[in-house]
Amino acid sequence: MTSGILRHSVSHIDEGWSPRSSVRTVLLALILFVSMSSVTASSEGGVNEEAPLEGTGVESVLYPSAASAGEIFEVSVWLNGESGGNVTTVKWVTQVCINSGICHPPETHTMNGEGDIWEGAIVPEETVTYVNWKIEIQWEDGNTTSIPKNGFGWKVWSDCWYDNGSWGGESTECQEGDSSSIPGFATPLAIASISMAALMVWRE
Repeated sequence: MTSGILRHSVSHIDEGWSPRSSVRTVLLALILFVSMSSVTASSEGGVNEEAPLEGTGVESVLYPSAASAGEIFEVSVWLNGESGGNVTTVKWVTQVCINSGICHPPETHTMNGEGDIWEGAIVPEETVTYVNWKIEIQWEDGNTTSIPKNGFGWKVWSDCWYDNGSWGGESTECQEGDSSSIPGFATPLAIASISMAALMVWRE
């Protein structure tokens, strides 16, 4: 009786299942995952970000629309009239991220100026992807306002960047000749590799 139950269970499991359908399901799932990852990466790259200024005492922040490797990147902070008379120091905290995927440690720069207008500048290195930064205002009463309170409020992308497998920006000077770095190349390669692996599993 026991052997009859076992035979019945195995027969039930075999119905509707085959190695071919199982491999096909896994293959389709992996291709969908790779495609979705590619779309997500490309939708995020190259989009500049800035922090809201309402209630901070800052009237406006002026900066370039893109960072250029080896060229001066300058930021101007304009305070409103009331705030300008109460400020002792404005600091600019920057973080430069490069095309290899590394982000350098943040650096703090004391901006030049007095009253309503404060200015600072850095020179990004040759492989800059984007520049993050925030602003810290020190007041006469000893308090400090960080804009934003947490993290970096601004992000400006390079005019030639590489991020998550894609190139971007108005310039192409930083792009490598290696075909493995061409945008869109990594995804077809990954799909082809998955297909080959599935074929090998099926043949086995």
